[in-house]
Amino acid sequence: MIARVEKRFKSPGPQPNGLQAADDGLWVIDQANLKAYKLDWETGETLVEIQTDTEHSSGITLGGGFLWIASTFELKIAKLNVDTGETIEKLDSPGAGIVATRESVEGAQVTGSHGMEWKDGMLYIATPPSQMVHVIDVETWEEVGQFRTPGLRNHGVAWGENSRLWVADTSAGAISLLDTKDGRVYDVLRVEAPDEVHGMTIHEDVIWYCDATSCDIGRLIRDE
Repeated sequence: MIARVEKRFKSPGPQPNGLQAADDGLWVIDQANLKAYKLDWETGETLVEIQTDTEHSSGITLGGGFLWIASTFELKIAKLNVDTGETIEKLDSPGAGIVATRESVEGAQVTGSHGMEWKDGMLYIATPPSQMVHVIDVETWEEVGQFRTPGLRNHGVAWGENSRLWVADTSAGAISLLDTKDGRVYDVLRVEAPDEVHGMTIHEDVIWYCDATSCDIGRLIRDE
C-alpha cells in the first residue's frame, strides 16, 4: 500500500534526521547544526532548542528520564539531560561499520546508528551498516537481542500495534512493521519519491516522518 504524504511544516534546522513523539511536543534532531528541537504539534513552533555535542546525529528518543541521540559519525549513543542538553554519558554504537552500498568505495567512512526507540529499559537501535535493530539494556549496555530489517538502509523507527516496530528503509522508500524477536514482516507501506523517510515516530496512532533533504516534517496517512 502507498502511504499518502501530508506535509505539516518545515523543520527549524537545515537537515532534520530523527524524530520522537512526546505528549508536550515533537522532538527533532538535526544532523547539520546538531541541535535538538521540541516543536508544537500543530504549528511547528520551536518550544525548546538544545545544542548538542554530537556528530551527524541521526536518531533521537526519550527514556528513563533522559534524551538519547545517535551520534552517527562519532559511533556513539549520547545520553543527555533532557532539560539542559548536557551530555551525561556516551556509549558505543551497536553494529557500527560500513554500509553495504559503500563497501567497495576506497576510504568509505565507518558509521553508526540511526533511529531509536525506548521500551522497558531497553533501547531498540536501527543501524544501517549491520542492517539490524539492536536491543540494548541501558543499565549494562549489553546487547540482549537483535533482528534483521528489510532493505539496505534502515533509519527511523516507531512503535506500532502489538509491540511491533515500524522500521523505515530510506533507500527503498518503504516502512515495514516487524516482530521484535525475529524481524518477521507484518505490514509494509510505500512512500513515493521524491519524499524520503529519515526520522520517524508515532503520535496518536499516526506515523510522522522527517525528510533531511527537503526539511519537511509531516504525516504518513494510510487511506483504507
